[in-house]
Amino acid sequence: MASIFSNVHADSFDESDLERWRAEYMSVVDEGEKLFHGGLGNENTVSCDQCHPNASNTHPETYPKFQKQIGRVVEQWEMINWCINNPLEANSLAADDPRMIALQAYIKYERRGVELAPGKH
Repeated sequence: MASIFSNVHADSFDESDLERWRAEYMSVVDEGEKLFHGGLGNENTVSCDQCHPNASNTHPETYPKFQKQIGRVVEQWEMINWCINNPLEANSLAADDPRMIALQAYIKYERRGVELAPGKH
């Protein structure tokens, strides 16, 4: 019996594609690092790294999970917005805002190699 996926093929790519994709990713990580260390432009000048040096204690590998500050199960971007709204006293970022994507890329990059553990506290 033929598989329903027999005509599905992944795009081909080579080492130059991988290099380009790594460079694109790292440019977003670098932007996230700048934002995390004071680049969000909030008036009170509080930055993410004041509570989370080098993205420590952010545990992106544990999302989605229940966050008592929000009162429900959330994704990491929602918790980032809680921090932006409260300690940073700034406006939320949309989940697809390039700055939000950059912040998450940096945070996850700093935790690379850590096993996924959704829901863990």
